[in-house]
Amino acid sequence: MSVRRGSIRMTGLALALFAALHGVAAAADNDVTPAVADAAADKAKTLDSISVIGQGETRQVQRITIEDVKILPPGSSALKVLASKPGVHFESADPFGNYEWSTRFSLRGFNQNRLGFTLDGIPLGDMSYGNNNGLHISRALIAENLGTAELAEGIGALGTASTGDLGGTVQFFSADPLSKFGVTASQGFGTDAARRTFVRLDTGNYNGFSAYLSGAYSTADKWKGDGSQTQKQFNGKAVYDFGDSRVGALLTTSSRDETDYQDLSLDMLHRLGWNWDNYAPNWNRAVNAANGVYTGGVTNADDAYYAGRGLRDDTVGSLFGDFALAEGLRFKATGYYHTDRGQGHWWTPYQASYPGTPQQVPISIRTTEYGIDRTGVVSSLNWDIGMHHIEAGVWYEDSNHNVHRNYYFISGPVDDRRFLRNPDIRVFAQHYETTTTQYYLQDSMHLLDDRLSVDVGFKAPDSKIKAQATPGLLKTYASGDLEAKKNFLPQVGASYKLGDGYEVFGSYAKNIAAFQAGVNGPLATTQVAFNAFGKQLRPEESRTIEGGVRSVTDFYEASLALYDVKFKNRLLVISQCSGIMGCPSAYANVGSVTSRGAELAVNFKLTPELRWNNSLSYNKSTYDNNYVDGGVVVPTKDKTTVDSPKQLFASELVWLHGPWDMRVSANYTGKRYYTYLNDASVPSYWIFNAEAGYDFGKLGETVQDLKLALNVTNLADKKYFSSIGTNGFVPSDPQGQFATLQVGAPRAAMLTATVRF
Repeated sequence: MSVRRGSIRMTGLALALFAALHGVAAAADNDVTPAVADAAADKAKTLDSISVIGQGETRQVQRITIEDVKILPPGSSALKVLASKPGVHFESADPFGNYEWSTRFSLRGFNQNRLGFTLDGIPLGDMSYGNNNGLHISRALIAENLGTAELAEGIGALGTASTGDLGGTVQFFSADPLSKFGVTASQGFGTDAARRTFVRLDTGNYNGFSAYLSGAYSTADKWKGDGSQTQKQFNGKAVYDFGDSRVGALLTTSSRDETDYQDLSLDMLHRLGWNWDNYAPNWNRAVNAANGVYTGGVTNADDAYYAGRGLRDDTVGSLFGDFALAEGLRFKATGYYHTDRGQGHWWTPYQASYPGTPQQVPISIRTTEYGIDRTGVVSSLNWDIGMHHIEAGVWYEDSNHNVHRNYYFISGPVDDRRFLRNPDIRVFAQHYETTTTQYYLQDSMHLLDDRLSVDVGFKAPDSKIKAQATPGLLKTYASGDLEAKKNFLPQVGASYKLGDGYEVFGSYAKNIAAFQAGVNGPLATTQVAFNAFGKQLRPEESRTIEGGVRSVTDFYEASLALYDVKFKNRLLVISQCSGIMGCPSAYANVGSVTSRGAELAVNFKLTPELRWNNSLSYNKSTYDNNYVDGGVVVPTKDKTTVDSPKQLFASELVWLHGPWDMRVSANYTGKRYYTYLNDASVPSYWIFNAEAGYDFGKLGETVQDLKLALNVTNLADKKYFSSIGTNGFVPSDPQGQFATLQVGAPRAAMLTATVRF
């Protein structure tokens, strides 16, 4: 299966984007109008436009629609679609961008733990694999139900429900129900036994009420090794429009089962090759390796394990409303509930099953078990008065998160494609309660006959985490509390129309990030360690300055942006052992990080049928200080931040001729380091992808439309490292022995038929 590898990058002159704009939507007949969630949703409404460079915005903003998805196989992550935008770095080890253990997304050097993500205003947290405060967009929404997405590379909208957006936000919006009754179904078949089925029923509009019910089933074998990736999803949405107001509901469910790929090191690559993976289904070889008997180039217990797996079950429900209270006065609110249960399985050689008995086996299943139950509300009041658009809002969330580490004894290669119960050993257990309150106020002014737009506002986040550990277990992790709070985080910006399609813009913002709950947070350590450093921790914070110029003509759209970011109290997480051993990570405050760069986006409309979209980015992100570890100075000053390519480039050629839709893309990702001292790295690479589609139109009285599409990812069958840091990062790895790398997927194809009745 081929990973249409992070169609993104070239961080070298990072910036905005030339996109061919086909039209802005607005009719009741709109297939892809996004749900109303906040002011950004209104700006994001598009019909079949290709990209919007954020004209009139005081911040660097890009938008995508369902049209942008066509270069990727059906079911691909919406994050992978964003990979073609300037400043965006996306990686995954599967062709669809959905394998969460390997998924990595960053903006201007800020990884996803320091970004903000929402769906219809509902916070998705940091979308990390170790679930603690949200869920991944690939689970939250069926890919075919994406309406639009708004990307803010450096400064997110004040109303974004996130306490992690130090370096930008991504707001996703689900598609609205169609105005006419109909059934849409698609079936895809592809490389590695890939299959995807999608069905959606739209009720049509009945006196202002419309709804859809949809389901998707997708499965694909791993492109190397044994096992598959399988997901079942349901999405339902209903809206009722009355007058200038609207109410509605959204319900999504997801059940995901993914078999892991083995993390590699550079040394393993040289010894074992690109296609090396876990031992399954060869149980005897796994047992021998666990007993120290190695064969075929294997030299240690961490070269492979029998298998690994990730299970996630999620349900998200929301009620939303957008009410016209009076002339120029609107109130919007979204209430939501999210429940998640997850397990990560690792067949470990570091804990025997039934030790000291005749049934002893040198392998057991080690699990990390997650639970989330969170409720919240996002609301805003909008008032248009004269030249002012005043917006005030509040976000409140109460989140309960449980995390356990357990061992389950086995007698052989059991089927673990299910949630395991009744562990034989419980290593640790923690309960986290996180309470978040965030207020914001903003005034957007339009002056000089609307040539000048000025935004002035602030937000005030307060996030409290309280951890309670279960005593008396094999390991007792910390109990304690942390708070990240600021009463005034300003954000100001302006844009000015120069005439002839040109405008300039600039903005400034300060942000903080809440402390992280769960296995990747500072409370996931011993009580002694937390007592020593916990109260000294300060929330990570950032200061961002950006500015640039946009230009729009009949021939092209372009955007160029420059930025300067100062990241203070940067907390490095330092892995202390191999991931499967599960050692508590160490933490070091390395002071500040400086990121400077540029982003260029240029989209040409060469002819009415031919478009050429390009983005080029340059980002220099370095640590400003050394840090001390165990009394030893680690010289990180002026080193490039880990997993932060300096150059990214993306280019896509689109030809639309009658019933034909043909696309080809090229993507370049620069060199990346996975050690803080920059003594170990993975090289740059190019990836090419293609799509060809044909629309047969209406066939008879029943079939309203029939389309065929062929998607091919990694056309050149490039061998490359996709994700790095899957097991974290280390100060130094001169021998290349730290297994924290994932290989990108080879060439893959998928043929899909879509019919609408």
